[in-house]
Amino acid sequence: MSYNNYLLMKLVKDTVKNQANEKKVSDKEAEEAFETILRWIGEDPEREGLKETPKRVIKAFKEYFGGYNKDPNQILLKTFGDVEGYDDMVVEKNISLESHCEHHMAPIIGVVHIAYIPNKKVVGLSKLARTVEIFSKRLQTQERLNMQIAQTLMRGLDAKGVAVTIDAAHQCMTMRGIKKERATTVTNYFLGSFKDDLSIQNRYLKYIGK
Repeated sequence: MSYNNYLLMKLVKDTVKNQANEKKVSDKEAEEAFETILRWIGEDPEREGLKETPKRVIKAFKEYFGGYNKDPNQILLKTFGDVEGYDDMVVEKNISLESHCEHHMAPIIGVVHIAYIPNKKVVGLSKLARTVEIFSKRLQTQERLNMQIAQTLMRGLDAKGVAVTIDAAHQCMTMRGIKKERATTVTNYFLGSFKDDLSIQNRYLKYIGK
């Protein structure tokens, strides 16, 4: 492990530890807050169909935003060095994405494509999807999510290059505001060989159909 990676992992661990030491909001407090929202929109939290809704919402939120308590660097620690000299790109396409925008807490639904060029080691393919999962289960902007995934993979794998593309629909745009229901947003982030060599970048984009 490089010294920079060590410092990064220490920073993440210290941040998680500090968050754990802060006063946490209890499930009951969160449920009461949602009851207030139900009243605010004109509903009666005591009616039959809504009595258990605050508990169900909090349970769902724990799933939607479960990425805050997970360290993406940890899942990249186990790699495989027996690649018999393989040094071309590894591409994983169409990783499903479900996240929420930080501005309206509305769903972001789409797909993520990832490619990396190994540097004498590879990682299990599921770990790429797990990295996406951890960062997407937080309040996000698509641009930041794109960068976080790419930078984490670049550092964690010590890769020669990483490319990440996200193609997603934002329900804050499709269901409210301007209401353009067919609109999608595409972002790309390139590091290393994918940024420095346009032929590699173009080959990747061709693989994912862009």
